[in-house]
Amino acid sequence: MSLNALPAAAALRSFRIRLGSAATQRWPIGLPVLAGEGVESIFPAAQPAGVAGTFTLYETGGWLIGAGALPVESVYAPVSTRLYEELFAAVGRRHLCRIWNYLPRINSAGADGLENYRSFSCGRSLAFERRFGREFKTRLPAGSAVGSEGDHLVVVFAASRSAPRHCENPVQVPAYEYPTLHGPRPPSFCRATVVAGGKRRDVFVSGTAAIKGHETVALGETRSQLGHTLENLRHIFQVAGLGADLRAGRADARHFKIYLRHADALADVAAVLGQEMVRPGDQVNYLRADLCRAELNVEIEATVLGAVSRPAGNCGTGSPDPAIGA
Repeated sequence: MSLNALPAAAALRSFRIRLGSAATQRWPIGLPVLAGEGVESIFPAAQPAGVAGTFTLYETGGWLIGAGALPVESVYAPVSTRLYEELFAAVGRRHLCRIWNYLPRINSAGADGLENYRSFSCGRSLAFERRFGREFKTRLPAGSAVGSEGDHLVVVFAASRSAPRHCENPVQVPAYEYPTLHGPRPPSFCRATVVAGGKRRDVFVSGTAAIKGHETVALGETRSQLGHTLENLRHIFQVAGLGADLRAGRADARHFKIYLRHADALADVAAVLGQEMVRPGDQVNYLRADLCRAELNVEIEATVLGAVSRPAGNCGTGSPDPAIGA
């Protein structure tokens, strides 16, 4: 498909996440695919592993993967708290490494007077604190939260038997330390999570945008925001031990999701990323989505599996995450 001949919105495919051999069609995420494969399959060998609450589970090797959803109407906080409490129950003693969140009407105001994303963040933070106590911030995995066109809050997770290391970007305030300017409770995620195994590592890079310190830069300017986003990603790649090239040619798989608020920015953004980051053989999806801040136009996330190891930088505290439920 030519990037200059984008089909009408009604004709766009709907993005799907495939867990093992099954797609999450039970709860449509509702993200239009602007370009790319339209399906993300990070753990294609995963096999069904039962159901826990609203979560359908799959396993492969030491990984547990799951997807769950609850309908949302007027207030997001209690829904996100409940869904995350079910997530913790499903994960058990494994270590959370990555969480993807898809929120309907992410920038709209709810009945509690909060923007839906901020209300969701309150409920998510409360669930983490109830589970892990006051020190829960050291347990936060990589994460993302983008708008969807469905009517369910959808949460997808990956958890490992191996203890991960959680990383921060040196030029950004950790999201969990944001001031109340961004909501009553800050977002609950780290910038990247690394799971080492022998001479290779799996790296999950959170949704990344044009935020310096804790403030949005280049408000509403897509091309300028893209430059700042790539700069942030380079910092994160370094502290996660990937290097500037994300181990291009030295990893089993590289996955990228690029979220665009405005579909007409696709050609310009794709041209830049084709030079700066994306390589042949990568699994890439360009998706039309509203983002966690109304002034943001572009967000990028990456998953690099089986990357040849190199020494990591200042990755979080340098301490592995203790076992969940310990």
